[in-house]
Amino acid sequence: MEDFFQVGIITAPHGVGGEVKVFPTTDDPRRFKKLKEVILDTGKERKNLEVEHARLMKQFVLLKLQGIDSREQAERLRQNALWVSRENAVPLGRDEYFMADLEGLRVKDEDGTDIGVLKSVMETGANDVYIIGLTDGRELLLPAIKQCVLEVDVEAGFIRVHILDGLLD
Repeated sequence: MEDFFQVGIITAPHGVGGEVKVFPTTDDPRRFKKLKEVILDTGKERKNLEVEHARLMKQFVLLKLQGIDSREQAERLRQNALWVSRENAVPLGRDEYFMADLEGLRVKDEDGTDIGVLKSVMETGANDVYIIGLTDGRELLLPAIKQCVLEVDVEAGFIRVHILDGLLD
């Protein structure tokens, strides 16, 4: 399982006081309002920074990080990723999972037969779609709905699914 999750990418400075504009890579940008600390990944090092405040602006988050007090300092952070540790991640509800924890899990059919591996999760407007690499080399796009996803056991490393008629045609 992943220990860190990317929550955003700094796109630009905002104003003259050191705020940065962040494109959120999390499904809920409001999470930044409760965030106390982020990990700045410069590509060369990772640095823990305290969050002084956060506010939402359209599809972006404006973030003030401790120690970043000028536009010039903020400019140097452009295109750097922001991460949080698992401990600082948003608490999950029942039947919710981090995508990073699902990717790579074995996929089994209703009978327990191994049919492939979950390669990635595609986010769509209605529901997520699991992209499964089948053992025969094909790819299956499976809607992540209760009728199809019967069981998820991250600890045991598998997902048990029901494949609706026509999905393998």
